[in-house]
Amino acid sequence: MRRFFYATSSDSSDKNAPTCPQLSTLAIGANVELTESIVHHWCRVLRANNGDTGILFDGFGGEYQVQLNSISKKQATATLLSHLETDRNVAILTKIGLVMSRGERMDYAIQKSTELGVTAIQLLSSHHGEVNLKPAQVEKKLAHWQQVAIAACEQCGLNRPPLIIAPLSIDDWLSNIAANENDNDKEMAVSPIVAELSKDAYYQALQQPADLRLQLSVPASGQPLMPEALPVVLKQQAPYIELLIGPEGGLSADECAKAADVGFAPWQIGPRVLRTETAPVVALATLASLATLHTLHM
Repeated sequence: MRRFFYATSSDSSDKNAPTCPQLSTLAIGANVELTESIVHHWCRVLRANNGDTGILFDGFGGEYQVQLNSISKKQATATLLSHLETDRNVAILTKIGLVMSRGERMDYAIQKSTELGVTAIQLLSSHHGEVNLKPAQVEKKLAHWQQVAIAACEQCGLNRPPLIIAPLSIDDWLSNIAANENDNDKEMAVSPIVAELSKDAYYQALQQPADLRLQLSVPASGQPLMPEALPVVLKQQAPYIELLIGPEGGLSADECAKAADVGFAPWQIGPRVLRTETAPVVALATLASLATLHTLHM
């Protein structure tokens, strides 16, 4: 059955477009007007007909089975048939500070991180990074990468899409972490597509200090393969872990030192040097596996 993200914030180019209601505010049996992107994808591209059924999720929890009941040239409506509370999210909250890479490599990193259950991705630029967005490019790129994450959610069954957060220099991000440990009121700079969703309590947990911060590092002699705190943190209920992943050229010595100053412990996963788009996949998969092992042994 086809799955579609129902954006409660505007998902069109018209910034004055009205926001859509949370699906949980509507009764089963109610009709809901579909967003422009769903109408385009489901009704035009996939050529759906009245009576066809699908799944809607808005990121606020669970998903809804719906049935198309009206299709016109520009609009479509569907009836809410039932609600399933399953979210399929992983037991660990994770935010990745990810230095941006070019083209398909960045899309791949976001897509696969989404499939593995990342909660948010903070876009970063760094001294050795190859991408530095101009102010005029940020909105378009942010919307594109958020849509990559949403499409991955629609495919893999995740009902809470990760937030893609507007880029900062790694120095500014680390400085903000140091300065805002006890400041939880600052709004996250995200695409309008998920602006309303980002205020939900599930995502607001990301404003709290992380239980553990890990810097994905290259293999180094004398460095422990796993920080001692990691197994301890994974035993917690819904732990929050932040990861820092640098560019192809690696983080500079100064950036590594600043990361260490705010608590990012080096984490060496295996003896090989991973590409920047591979590192998030390996890190998230490893965390999920370790968490599962700890759960089985409790």
